[in-house]
Amino acid sequence: MEGGLRETAIAHAPFFVTAPGETDVLFTIVVWFVVLAVFGAGALYLSLHALPERMAHRANHTQIQLISILTLLALFTHNNLFWLAALVIAVVQVPDFYSPLQSIAQSVKAMARNRGAVDDSPVASEAVTTQENAKDV
Repeated sequence: MEGGLRETAIAHAPFFVTAPGETDVLFTIVVWFVVLAVFGAGALYLSLHALPERMAHRANHTQIQLISILTLLALFTHNNLFWLAALVIAVVQVPDFYSPLQSIAQSVKAMARNRGAVDDSPVASEAVTTQENAKDV
């Protein structure tokens, strides 16, 4: 009776129960799945973490070094505020204020030169310097 019960129990055992001395296939599959899932999650995390830097490279951003430093700080400190700041800086394009102001200054200087109000020669700049020094004395 005991042998028949054992044979009946073995016949009704689920597929993942292995016989003694055989390879556990389900365990092997689960181990490979977990290893691949860990590597996949790590690759996803690192690619998501590098998103602001890639965006800045594509847009030829002026603050690329600041964005890179913020993403590295976020990676090593696990502080999401650094990553968020890098993402905002990468997305927002800072307007160029210097070029228009420089152009306006050059145009005003050219207009003053045409009217004779400004002399760019080195002799004139030395004379202005000596006049300023004389006023200080």
